[in-house]
Amino acid sequence: MKRDFKEWLKTFRNSICDYGYYVDFNKVYGNVETIKVELNILNSLIGSKNIETDFEKLLTDYPQVLKCIPVLLAVRGREIYTIDGDGEYLFNFKKMNYSVEEYKMFMRKTGLFSLISDHVINNLVDYVTGVEVGLDSNGRKNRGGHLMENLVEDYLQKAGLIKGVDYFKEMYISDIEKKWSIDLSNISNQGKAEKRFDFVVKKGATIYGIETNFYSSGGSKLNETARSYKTIALEAKEIQGFAFVWFTDGQGWQSARHNLEETFDVMDNIYCISDMENGVVDTLFAE
Repeated sequence: MKRDFKEWLKTFRNSICDYGYYVDFNKVYGNVETIKVELNILNSLIGSKNIETDFEKLLTDYPQVLKCIPVLLAVRGREIYTIDGDGEYLFNFKKMNYSVEEYKMFMRKTGLFSLISDHVINNLVDYVTGVEVGLDSNGRKNRGGHLMENLVEDYLQKAGLIKGVDYFKEMYISDIEKKWSIDLSNISNQGKAEKRFDFVVKKGATIYGIETNFYSSGGSKLNETARSYKTIALEAKEIQGFAFVWFTDGQGWQSARHNLEETFDVMDNIYCISDMENGVVDTLFAE
């Protein structure tokens, strides 16, 4: 029975964020661990009544504490540029490139001396852990790009498919052709375009090339994606033993629903999260 596109589109989700999307705590803890010794050395300055003198002595005895300074300002990297009426500087925190006095000026003008000496914080390890959590939020976009892929893989595994046996990640057309001796030149424009699928499933006599994506917001990319996948779907129908499968979702499609509907009308295997929840993966890849 032919599915109703409008009803299908109504099931699309606003978000696909999993529990690990918000903060990668393993990464946070790992970053802190690499400078934990140096941070604990700097902890000796907390509450100091003569912090500039104490910092100078600390820097002389333990110059390695320099590498901690950028993250105290939520900066990645080992160099920080500054400019004001007193001059222009590019401070290096891997190896001192200015005098101790100039590094003391940096600590004073950035407010780090006050942060440490005025007991605003009690422990630099805890403080940097918080800073790392904030910095890690910048990685959400990258993590978000893999969420639909991860979700689809979960359903593949729940359907009993084994990675490296029944399904494979990120395979190029040329690799598929070599592995299973199949001609996919229809899709690759006679070998001129090297298409890569997010997953490839081999079940029985059929090879399934799978694409996954989730769009929470609209944009021109969605129209381009829908048109491109429509072309692949039509080309794949001419290849015996090969099928193109697309798992997509997200409210971003509301702005590109007409292009999506055109693809929906010609594509046999286009599915959303609701379809996966209703067992389409088990059915599609059944023995």
